Amino acid sequence: IRRYAHIGTGNYNGSTARTYEDVGLFTSNPDITADLGDLFNFLTGHSRQVEYRKLAVSPYSGRQTVTELIRREAEASDGQVVMKLNSLVDADIIDELYAASQAGVKVDLLVRGICCLRPQIPGLSENITVRSVVGRYLEHSRILRFGSEARGYQFWIGSADMMPRNLDRRVEALTPVEAPELQARLQQIIEAIQTDDTLTWVLDADGQYRKLDGHTVDAHVLLHELAVLRAVDDKA
Repeated sequence: IRRYAHIGTGNYNGSTARTYEDVGLFTSNPDITADLGDLFNFLTGHSRQVEYRKLAVSPYSGRQTVTELIRREAEASDGQVVMKLNSLVDADIIDELYAASQAGVKVDLLVRGICCLRPQIPGLSENITVRSVVGRYLEHSRILRFGSEARGYQFWIGSADMMPRNLDRRVEALTPVEAPELQARLQQIIEAIQTDDTLTWVLDADGQYRKLDGHTVDAHVLLHELAVLRAVDDKA
């Protein structure tokens, strides 16, 4: 029996799907589909399994996995962390990011909503940038990227924001995205947000957001155009 599964960063809501930006993975990977079978058995009470092959599942391994991935970058000479989130509130994860910054890791946080981390403070977070994109679509996907171009990147997507309720009190799932062509798609999204100068607000060290005043790149227009081009190519 070959199993198929879909793991997304949003919910199946026809109304919000019109304006929410999300990503999803449709896969037949045997480890991921087996993990999801085990997870549903856990949710329905047929299993007490809390260890998985590929998935990082809160409230058991989500926090631990993210912490380990951040610490791995802190040990590398070219460490990089990119997190695209709705909210960054969890104090322990914030402390891990501060420690990574102090170890020389370049941390780029793309946080649409609440962010309790303070970037660009000398000796604490000078290697951390925080930006929020607010435009036509509501940024809703959670994408994590660890690694460097030289060492290779590791991508994760999932339902969990970096908040105590998501990491400790809810069942949430993060999954690795390992196919090179899908990693390239996630990288495209990250780069569109990073280069945007039309919809972006940058969080300064004093806790104030500053609107960029450029009009060169609109991330939402760019990503919309890329989606249309992919749809045309698929029909060709």
